[in-house]
Amino acid sequence: MSQKDPPHTALALLRSSSLASAVEQEIERAILRGELEPGAKLNEAHLAERLGVSRGPVREAFRMLQTAGLVRLEKNRGSFVRQVAPDEAMELYEVRAMIEESVGRALARAITPAQLKVMHSLLDTMGRAVKSGDAGAYHPLDLEFHDRLVEFSGNRKLTLMYRQLINELSLFRRFKPIDAKTLPLSTSEHDGILKAIASGNPERAGRAMREHVAQGRERILRREAVAGDTGQSIARKV
Repeated sequence: MSQKDPPHTALALLRSSSLASAVEQEIERAILRGELEPGAKLNEAHLAERLGVSRGPVREAFRMLQTAGLVRLEKNRGSFVRQVAPDEAMELYEVRAMIEESVGRALARAITPAQLKVMHSLLDTMGRAVKSGDAGAYHPLDLEFHDRLVEFSGNRKLTLMYRQLINELSLFRRFKPIDAKTLPLSTSEHDGILKAIASGNPERAGRAMREHVAQGRERILRREAVAGDTGQSIARKV
């Protein structure tokens, strides 16, 4: 704030910024829950009315969501929920694999007993979802499992980057329901990740995390059922 700015002006700016952030969070939740579908045009006036705010914070929220990779702004056309094509999703998976491999290596050297306890507790909860065949409950737990590991790496910039990447992937994965039959295999892979990290062997831990992401990518490819050579070219690309 410059010395020329009166206090009430700075306060108004702070309130405006806070309101835009709150609106951004609400729209993000609606996108990630599937209430606003990929490709859908975002109605500024409707969202402002729905959220009980003026159109200014909604407009600012759209810009923030564009930076986060969830919204696409088109001049003279408006704002749209981003669509992630299969080839882009495969590139995102490759970046995710590199991040998680790095995280696995770091945690093998530095994870604490308290952090491992948190992860094993989360894995137990995932196991209960598997036993009940509840794929809907399993998916957010799966996301939390990986998010916690990245967070435990202690690299805040990497964590922010990872969360944006996962948000972008969610725009692709949301229409590919998790097959309950694959849940035991996925849980086994998560258990293997924790064992590799606990072993203190960076190479083993990094490999376990990268291979798990690769397996998840392959499961997505099978559900995507991309026809013929297109699917093969995507698989070869990554």
